[in-house]
Amino acid sequence: MNKVVKNASEALYGIRDGMTLMVGGFGLSGLPENTIAALASSEVKGLTCISNNAGVDDFGLGYLLKNRQIKKMISSYVGENAEFERQLLNGELEVELIPQGTLAERCRAGGAGIPAFFVPAGYGTEVADGKEVRVFNGKPHLLEHALVADFAIVKAWKGDTHGNLIYRHTANNFNQAMAMAGKITIAEVEELVPAGELDPNQIHTPGIFVQRIFQGKDYEKRIERLTER
Repeated sequence: MNKVVKNASEALYGIRDGMTLMVGGFGLSGLPENTIAALASSEVKGLTCISNNAGVDDFGLGYLLKNRQIKKMISSYVGENAEFERQLLNGELEVELIPQGTLAERCRAGGAGIPAFFVPAGYGTEVADGKEVRVFNGKPHLLEHALVADFAIVKAWKGDTHGNLIYRHTANNFNQAMAMAGKITIAEVEELVPAGELDPNQIHTPGIFVQRIFQGKDYEKRIERLTER
């Protein structure tokens, strides 16, 4: 099967209103910029987005929020987006906040075919509302269910035409787990090479998890919060 598509717009084929999307990245690191921008230019709406955060007001998922394309966010950290805050406080956006480690594991479990697991994080807080509690080694744990998505959208440093991916440093973040948990996974890469050119020992995501891949362009690679001495 030929997995290479021309661009982000072609890669988005099949995404419809009301679908659930996983979007890789942590803050603005490892963000699938080209695919998000193409999605923002589309007319798709009513999306549920699973992402560590919601970008910032004028970048990343902030574009989709501004366009009112997202109806629900499933996230861990959302403190850098004023539009997100406004929509949440006005009741315009559904939000499910999840402890960061739990979010990562729910994505990983979805890709590994594990339907649910127990974790101590969140016990005794609103996170525990309505969840089964069991005690292991004298400590209460919550039952958490795996997450999967109609589409997973990820960004990698290098990829090959078979869909094998290599992430660079911290840009790996949620991309690796989410690439496994999408029914259809779209990967945009900074450099696309022929199959066989990547060192098998360096591959983070095997191509079996990736259905569409393209080489992106014009990456801004913004710094979310610049700290100077």
